[in-house]
Amino acid sequence: MNKMFDGMYVGGRWSSTGQNFQDLNPSDGSVWAEVPDGGRMEARAAIAAADAAFENWSGLQFNERAHYMIKIAEVFEKRQADITEALQGEGGGWFGKGMFETGYVPEIFYAAAASNYAPIGEVIPSDSGKLSMAMRRPLGVISVISPWNFPVLLTGRGMAFAIAAGNTVVLKPSEETPYCGGLLFAEVFEEAGIPAGVLNVITCSRDNVVEVGDELIENPLVKGISFTGSTAVGRQVAARAGAHLKKCCLELGGKDALIVCDDADMDRATGAANFGSFMHQGQICMSVEKVLVQESVFDEFLKGFVARASKLKVGDPTKDKANIIGPLINDKQANKSREQIADAIAKGAEVVLGGNVTDRFVEPTILLGVTPDMKIYREENFGPVIPVIPFKTDEEAVAIANDTEYGLSSGVITRDEYRGLRIARQLETGMCHINCSSVNDEPHAPFGGAKASGVGRHGGRWATETFTETRWITMERGGRNFPPGF
Repeated sequence: MNKMFDGMYVGGRWSSTGQNFQDLNPSDGSVWAEVPDGGRMEARAAIAAADAAFENWSGLQFNERAHYMIKIAEVFEKRQADITEALQGEGGGWFGKGMFETGYVPEIFYAAAASNYAPIGEVIPSDSGKLSMAMRRPLGVISVISPWNFPVLLTGRGMAFAIAAGNTVVLKPSEETPYCGGLLFAEVFEEAGIPAGVLNVITCSRDNVVEVGDELIENPLVKGISFTGSTAVGRQVAARAGAHLKKCCLELGGKDALIVCDDADMDRATGAANFGSFMHQGQICMSVEKVLVQESVFDEFLKGFVARASKLKVGDPTKDKANIIGPLINDKQANKSREQIADAIAKGAEVVLGGNVTDRFVEPTILLGVTPDMKIYREENFGPVIPVIPFKTDEEAVAIANDTEYGLSSGVITRDEYRGLRIARQLETGMCHINCSSVNDEPHAPFGGAKASGVGRHGGRWATETFTETRWITMERGGRNFPPGF
């Protein structure tokens, strides 16, 4: 497959830049598509188009915008098969991952439609008898900068509630997945009949990322930023946004722990570890990156975990649907896993499964004897490499889990629900899932992290709050007098 695009999508029109860059299939390095390469000028035009569309879009009745969200969801549902194929070719994902992602995205837009029927404010008491109201209104133009790992899902999540609330969007997808995370949305919005300028899509190569990113953050017409990606880049986005006093929602990296207690259901525990560690080659912000197992059940757990993980087939997912472990997105990510494995071995860790890296394919790898001085303990891996670490007490497990700058998600496996809640309350994460893996998401729930894993929340009314501002409006009814002399 080698797709060609006429241009980027700005103001409801497809416009060419005259320059393209190559979008590669991570499985074999072949050219999957030729994509328009935009720069600062194109970004400015997209922001201007979004700003021009804002008044009419935000002025629609709430139910009109909700109906548009439903139309978007229906187009995504109709196109599930071809989008799944694109996810495999452009992103290197397993067929099952693509089916999950494309099945989830319509639900995001349905939930966004439903959000428009929720209260947008409240009436509050007034000590002078006024009608006193707190009301929410959309910000204006929102820049959405989306990642490559779940490009359809995370792009949809980054924009759906913002658009439903009346904002307009300029979307810049990752240069690794410019179609699935960007131009696809232009196609869908156009087919759904969304008014021109509500969504504008700018694609660019890595060479132009800085200038396009700067414009999307610093342009005075941009009122908010939705960014999903690495913590390193997220810090820069937050600093730039803060300098201009702009709201931003950042969903960043993680170093998530799965805590397996001595009373855990072992089948549930090994299943949660296997899925959480190796789904999409570990390329999920909330992947399990440390499995902590109580000493008395350590051997039993490890035996079951290795047995499960050893059945995961590695290979090009476009050639065989049974290949669950596909390639990492690029050479940089594969080299990171290679370096972390080598560093761990050099410092005394033991490989009990996997350990081999061939091109961009990394075997599911389980390590023992991992200590805090190893890279795999400290750094986010974002690959299928997982340390299994023993602990004695719940307090020790919590200490190990919290021993990181990150705080995105976590999981606790125990038959004692009270114990699970007690541990969950002590974990420094934005999310925790008892008797499940750290990998969980629902479109109406508050998704986001603590510490270096981000600020703000996606999902449900929390996303609406993120991408709107609160105003205080009162109506005087004769109860307030001004001081004498005035």
